[in-house]
Amino acid sequence: MNKMSSVRRLVIAAVCVALCYVLPLALHPLGLGKILSPMHLPVLLCGLACGGVYGAICGLVGPVLSSLLSGMPGPTGLITMVPELMIYGLTAGLAMKYIRTGNLIADLYLSLVPAMLLGRVVGGLASACFYLGSEKSFTMAAWISGYFVGTFPGIIVQLILIPVLVIALMKTGAVPARYPNASPRETTVG
Repeated sequence: MNKMSSVRRLVIAAVCVALCYVLPLALHPLGLGKILSPMHLPVLLCGLACGGVYGAICGLVGPVLSSLLSGMPGPTGLITMVPELMIYGLTAGLAMKYIRTGNLIADLYLSLVPAMLLGRVVGGLASACFYLGSEKSFTMAAWISGYFVGTFPGIIVQLILIPVLVIALMKTGAVPARYPNASPRETTVG
């Protein structure tokens, strides 16, 4: 991102951490927690808006705080979610820092999609390591089912909502515009 103060980054990251607690509380009672992966949204948003370090910290602190305050995720989920979410935030932020196509939408998707894929790979590896040596095993089918098929609605929501939120943050001035001199057509959807 262009110049953004560390205080502003901290505030946005703190809001994202709070959302890691609030969104699961709102969605799990409706049966939408596992399907929509509510912690993924604020962590990816934090990485894209504030940078990789803040995104990774959000990916660590968000689920740990949520687990301590609400019990979600439980200990087993926490062991596998923290590495996954940290990679989401870190990768999204680093990719956004280095990918500059001249088009905001392209930058967002070229940062978001690899972060989502790499985070799911790391989450699967963490799950496989967790079950290593136990009676249960973590298979490729379980990984595909748990990280892609079962969360497909959440993936779609993330791909639609996160770019819209980043653009909204830029339009409001909460996050500096990526291409301040670009035409509106190059920086917005549509």
